[in-house]
Amino acid sequence: MQVAKNTVVTLDYSVTDVDGELVDAGQEPLVYLHGGYDDIFPMIEEAMHGKKIGESVTIKMQPDDAFGEYDAALVQLEPRSQFPQELQVGMQFEGVPEGAEGDEEDDVLIYRVTEIADDKVVLDGNHPLAGMALVFTCTVTDVRPATADEISHGHTHDDDCDEDD
Repeated sequence: MQVAKNTVVTLDYSVTDVDGELVDAGQEPLVYLHGGYDDIFPMIEEAMHGKKIGESVTIKMQPDDAFGEYDAALVQLEPRSQFPQELQVGMQFEGVPEGAEGDEEDDVLIYRVTEIADDKVVLDGNHPLAGMALVFTCTVTDVRPATADEISHGHTHDDDCDEDD
């Protein structure tokens, strides 16, 4: 079976930067619903179309094709007093960027703690891979027809999935 609209595709993958440094070893297979459901980057989905089990592709993506350009406006400096006592670099918090309305789900970002000073905390709302050109290498390991529920919901379902989502 070929990768086509309304198929569920399983990929083994790895991601490197343009210098060949490993960024994501792809420990778990990537499973997505093919056909414009925004389950995977469009550039990768386009490259996968028509592939069969065992076929591989390598896609070079610029930041705009992947996690976007780095946005310095998404870095915020906050008072240390607003955070739990047990605070560490790498911890994540949900937040709303300065100037956003705050009532829209799209306004909420995940902020990572990138630095802790005496009385200040630096938060970064950029994806950790923002601003990076990436090389995505993947191999198709499975292709199956999507179920009617998967198509109507616009994403894959695993065995643990709640049918009402």
